[in-house]
Amino acid sequence: MTPEDPQDLGGPAVPAERFRKPWVRNLLWTAGTVLVLYAMVAADVVLRAREAYREGEKYMRWHEHPDQKESELRKEFERGKSALDRKLAAGKIPKERYDRELEILKFDLDRRREESAVKYAYVWYQTAYELFSPPESRWVKLSRAKAPAAKEKWKEELRSQNIRFEDYMLE
Repeated sequence: MTPEDPQDLGGPAVPAERFRKPWVRNLLWTAGTVLVLYAMVAADVVLRAREAYREGEKYMRWHEHPDQKESELRKEFERGKSALDRKLAAGKIPKERYDRELEILKFDLDRRREESAVKYAYVWYQTAYELFSPPESRWVKLSRAKAPAAKEKWKEELRSQNIRFEDYMLE
């Protein structure tokens, strides 16, 4: 027997010949492509759920520690202002546009200070478990577990501000 002889491999040549048929190759390529595509979509959804959960955690931390919220918002404002200062110094924008953009930055800072952090925490948790499941990832489970507590804290906040609401308004 020669080395090229299929009998030397200890088995018949039938399985190797099956893969030479075009329809079998096409079927295998299609199945492989579908599996890879499914894995990519699942990974994307899990990563989005993780990001939504982390945003929810950030806002919950801001609710529990308002000084951190103020500090982070102030840092964000300063970054935006320094970018505007650089553009103005380089002559990329006129003074009028600088003033307008600075006013917008100040407005955004004030608006974000007034926004309810616990409301955003609830919305981000809700986003994680409503939009990014299935698959039932760790982040979806954590979000689903933490959302009711965030919603209750949001209700308490609304009651303390004498804002009337119904449960359907918070969904």
